[in-house]
Amino acid sequence: MELGFQAVGIAGTDLGQAEARLLEWLVQGRHGEMDYMANHGVKRSRPQELVPGTLRIVTARMAYLPPQARNSREVLADGGKAFISRYALGRDYHKLVRARLQKLAERIEREIGPFQYRAFTDSAPVMEVELASRSGLGWRGKHSMLLSRQAGSRFFLGELYTDLPLPVDESEQSHCGSCEKCRPACPTGAIVAPYQVDARRCISYLTIELKGAIPVKLRPLIGNRVYGCDDCQLACPWDKFGQATREADFNVRHGLDDAALAALFVWSEAEFNARLAGSPIRRIGHERWLRNLAVGLGNAPPSAEAVAALQERLDHPSALVREHVEWALERQRAGTAFAVRPDAP
Repeated sequence: MELGFQAVGIAGTDLGQAEARLLEWLVQGRHGEMDYMANHGVKRSRPQELVPGTLRIVTARMAYLPPQARNSREVLADGGKAFISRYALGRDYHKLVRARLQKLAERIEREIGPFQYRAFTDSAPVMEVELASRSGLGWRGKHSMLLSRQAGSRFFLGELYTDLPLPVDESEQSHCGSCEKCRPACPTGAIVAPYQVDARRCISYLTIELKGAIPVKLRPLIGNRVYGCDDCQLACPWDKFGQATREADFNVRHGLDDAALAALFVWSEAEFNARLAGSPIRRIGHERWLRNLAVGLGNAPPSAEAVAALQERLDHPSALVREHVEWALERQRAGTAFAVRPDAP
């Protein structure tokens, strides 16, 4: 489409069954430290409580996979590289997708006159996958993300809550069948059952949402994934139909598709803020960026370069960073065959 969406659908507001699953997930504590998931209560599953007067939700998807990004499997296989989820290699998607939804609403308004609407994209308590699946954009895969036969899962979702009594689209049936390739592909075993993800074990949660220390037992399993994780998507047969983005904003910036862990680890806070301005990565801050990279360096093949980079951060003002650096140095030294500097602590 002209606005950059590859598909648009319309869903109703009855999410009762999804609400029951959400509440059970929260009771089990699988949201981890994402307290906002519980604080929003049932607004997430009751659109009319989030936006009074809502009758229908227009859903849309937009491809994000940068066509020029280095092959994900190659980066994951190179322990000295930093793997960053492919959705985060370019600029932050929130403003772009919301702006396009706003334009969509304005076009509708020109045709039918003023109507009530609000645009969202991962920016409010909205059950995006549930609404998208009910509007026919795809189905919920066993890894809990939306899947499309035409586009895999490499896309952003956005919604327009409206008071228009539009005809709803038919939901799509699941096409996962007996396939469960996504489950064993998860490095930390976060997909505890089909359609059930325990965020506390999910690498995306651990590297993005978690504010404190990453659990020691999970650190070796994270490998070189320093911002998010795409493994379950890479394992999914439907993702071979993934579409490359046409949006210049989602193109790779600063070589983040193929950057060395040690090179990123030496960025100062000023460099981090400047280079990642407008990037979703900037939201985690320099401290957690270093925490994640330290874990990656601790899992990297032993090298003098990795040890030297880690040693430079041993006196970092953040206790969080220092603890992860010390852990990483222990792992590097345990497998090193080269001489450590005499003044190394």
